[in-house]
Amino acid sequence: MTKAIRLNKNGGPEVMEYVDVEVGQPGPGEALVRHAAVGLNYIDVYFRTGLYPQPLPAGIGMEGSGTVEAVGAGVTHVKPGDRVAYAGRPTGAYAEARTMPASILVKLPDAIDFDTGAAMMLQGMTVQYLLRQTYPVKPGDTILFHAAAGGVGLIACQWARALGINMIGTVGSDEKGALAKAHGCAHVINYNKENFVERVKEITSGAGVPVVYDSIGKDTYIGSLDCLSPRGLLASFGSASGPVPPVNLQDLASRGSLYITRPTLFTYVAKRADLESTAADLFAMVSSGKVKIEINQRYALKDAPQAHRDLESRKTTGSSIFRL
Repeated sequence: MTKAIRLNKNGGPEVMEYVDVEVGQPGPGEALVRHAAVGLNYIDVYFRTGLYPQPLPAGIGMEGSGTVEAVGAGVTHVKPGDRVAYAGRPTGAYAEARTMPASILVKLPDAIDFDTGAAMMLQGMTVQYLLRQTYPVKPGDTILFHAAAGGVGLIACQWARALGINMIGTVGSDEKGALAKAHGCAHVINYNKENFVERVKEITSGAGVPVVYDSIGKDTYIGSLDCLSPRGLLASFGSASGPVPPVNLQDLASRGSLYITRPTLFTYVAKRADLESTAADLFAMVSSGKVKIEINQRYALKDAPQAHRDLESRKTTGSSIFRL
């Protein structure tokens, strides 16, 4: 038996149950992974509440690192003893060990420890596809990135600085603003004190930005559109404040023939070759020291409800993990 968090119904943090589960041997295409650490991400909240539906009862969590203990038939890219990390479906990472599809596992370089591996896969590969693929930024670009002091945001701050990007970041407090600036954010806007649309227009001398990366959703949607320059792109990749309302195409036309996309990491890494190249780019940035993964919260697995409360109340900064 091993310990894991299970959901029998959707709801608040209290619906997560810390229970004993049986972990069987891996079947064809699967691997048995003993976790060293597990990542905490806002997408976990979506699955817990039912915003992202899944059959119940179910596991929760999409990111972890650890050691392969066994592999099933047909698995050749990892073997027992390999250090691995992953981010992907199916849910179930909140567990001491699990059998899972081996297809989403990548080998973790020796230079990167398990805590960092668990904290960076989902958030780091998200930054990679946003900056490198959804809208490939160019040196000298000025961009807007919401939630700049969060886990994704702090990685984006550093990655943008390394690429020569002038990043404007929004935050909810002066403390978070200082954190974002320390990680490379060129301009910080505290949205509780300033109108972020007006500030973006000031910073850009009225031109706006070519791209806005928005994980907040409902509360920032229209403002994000208002920050874009003509033919700009809104990359809406999260819904921390609630889902974006139905899109009125006239809102895009009237603001200058804008574009909008709702990207997900799992589309960008659906093919094995794309997963490996995305992870390799992330590993290179972290190994070089250009991007440091800030793990500012560590929890025991049994404390998952409190971890979710902290995350939803915006008490966390950087990345959070469960240490096993």
